[in-house]
Amino acid sequence: MMKLSSIVLCGLMLCCVAPDAAEQKVVNKLYSEKGEAGEQVITQLDDGSYSASLKMSWNNRVVTIKETLQVDKKGVPVAFSARGTSAFGAPIAEQFSLLDGVARWSGNKDDGMLQTAEPRYYVPADQAGAASHVLMQALLASPTRSVDLFPSGTARLDALKTVTVSNGSNTKDVTLYAISGLAFNPSFGWFDKDGHYFAQDFSGFMRVIRDGFSLDNFAELAKIQKQAENDYLADIAKHLSHSYSTVLLQGGSVVDVVAGKVLRNTDVLLQDGKIMAVASGLSVPAGAKVLDARGKTIIPGLWDMHGHLSKNDGLLNIAAGVTSVRDIGNNHDNIMEIAGLFNSDQLIGNRVYRAGFFDKQSEYSAGLSVTSLQEAHEKIDWFADNGYLQIKIYSSIDPAWVKPIADHAHRRGMRLSGHVPAFMTARQAVEQGFDEIQHVNMLFLNFLAGTEVDTRTQLRFSLLGEKAGSLDLASKPVQDFIKLLADKQIVVDPTVATFRSLLLGQSKQIDPEFAAVAEHLPPGVVRQLKGAVMNVSPELQPAYQKSADAMLIMVKKLFDAGVPIVPGTDHIAGFTLHRELELYAMAGIPPLDVLRIASYEPARLVGAAYHSGSVSVGKDADLLLINGDPSTDIADIRKVALVFKGKHYYQPHELYPVLGVTPFTSPVAFQP
Repeated sequence: MMKLSSIVLCGLMLCCVAPDAAEQKVVNKLYSEKGEAGEQVITQLDDGSYSASLKMSWNNRVVTIKETLQVDKKGVPVAFSARGTSAFGAPIAEQFSLLDGVARWSGNKDDGMLQTAEPRYYVPADQAGAASHVLMQALLASPTRSVDLFPSGTARLDALKTVTVSNGSNTKDVTLYAISGLAFNPSFGWFDKDGHYFAQDFSGFMRVIRDGFSLDNFAELAKIQKQAENDYLADIAKHLSHSYSTVLLQGGSVVDVVAGKVLRNTDVLLQDGKIMAVASGLSVPAGAKVLDARGKTIIPGLWDMHGHLSKNDGLLNIAAGVTSVRDIGNNHDNIMEIAGLFNSDQLIGNRVYRAGFFDKQSEYSAGLSVTSLQEAHEKIDWFADNGYLQIKIYSSIDPAWVKPIADHAHRRGMRLSGHVPAFMTARQAVEQGFDEIQHVNMLFLNFLAGTEVDTRTQLRFSLLGEKAGSLDLASKPVQDFIKLLADKQIVVDPTVATFRSLLLGQSKQIDPEFAAVAEHLPPGVVRQLKGAVMNVSPELQPAYQKSADAMLIMVKKLFDAGVPIVPGTDHIAGFTLHRELELYAMAGIPPLDVLRIASYEPARLVGAAYHSGSVSVGKDADLLLINGDPSTDIADIRKVALVFKGKHYYQPHELYPVLGVTPFTSPVAFQP
């Protein structure tokens, strides 16, 4: 839901002109799967200043920004201003000035001041592209291809490949560059010989191409960009993936998530990607790598059941101990490539399980959309024929279609899940054939929206914030609804952490769901996690806090009633799952049960429990060594010291620095 909302707002959309040029304008077109999704216009005025505008829309989210920028004679930004609206409605208001070596900035994310004698370039939290425009120009001019930044950090530029593209009479030589230092991973984008931003592929989610060039041009460039990304990540895998034949973990505490108990002072023997023995006092096989696991905990690899994967997510997931992810909606070509690369260990990444996704075509529809029930049936068949495990539908689906869609999915051996369609209650969706509900807000909207409110709009968020806290969760209607979910064993994928991020973000404050890890994250990422996400007035903030608390109460009621729960993120990979599990424990679910929810239950749901989901003999060696005991303190889930995924193991203290993240625990070493 959220991780893609700031794609063009964190320094990735770059377009440049020389500081002393006459007025010039560059227009970039944005496209989603539904077609044209927005436009970016960057203009250099006669006096050398810049103006820029951005409008981008997808999935009933609209970002609008207008920006002005002034530079000095050396092209260094000395004044910046941006105004607009973020994807979830929060206002954007940011400004920067540099005078006599003193930089000052203020906005909804943060305020700051820094004195410096060296040239630095301001990277706004939100922008339309002009500031990135000037940063790119500086990177190209720098002898070291690096530039120091305000508020902090250093951007670096690497040229990768130059090609010529033509569309009729339009011809450009463009170069693929990797820009690093702004987020977890480099951004790969195309620029013309003058340094103007030209094209970029954002993992199939959003495509950007210069106005006057075609999507055919984009396809040519996207193929090359994709290979460059793969080469970068493959090089990391070459150096940081470790193969093994036999490993013995000695004397650890093994969490048996099936029996719900901890086996103290227990050894685990791994051979060729399988768990061969779990017992005390195992002898050391010849040639085995041996690791002293005393004082540490061995748990199954974690599962994220609500991912929208990009290739960059693989490193984040594995470093966090997330060895399996259900992708719940993606571009087909994108997810097939990712699944192939991750499942084969060509790139470092989690195992991939695929859910198909579609919506009904409307002004609010998201992703792949259909126009008729017959077409919906055809999509179900297509997903079934291409190895997808289930179908997820979305908010614009006609309520009258739900039962025939469910029946058809079930005939093809697939489950049905999704957002509850607008003008339909969650109870009705369950009665019509839903097997699973995505997002905790859909449970509350069963009572807050009914069949009258158009929940395709952002009312599905604001109603939750304003009214969920006042819903009587002990009332008979709520209890009857929860009993229905339990009786039918309807799975709930709550994504509580992500909804709390939506409700609780406040101006100039770090997202409370990431406060515990903020000091470990790259400065640019931390900055993006600051500020309000929704436009919540001060008088409504107590209600939103009460609603955030009510979500935890709901999760505990689901658990107590026997409703199956699976953990998902729909946000930043790895870190969000840790917080999701922590919130379950905060809600009152015992940590041992949280660990079962994070491992065995997802594996069982996707039909993988026969080879995954627990530390059991004969299963895949997908397990974690934790420098702590999450069976008593779930927050220790962040202290992953070693990750096994099949025939390879990974060391987070090696992976996290590649992502600009400070490791959470000290490394462990095998005995010689």
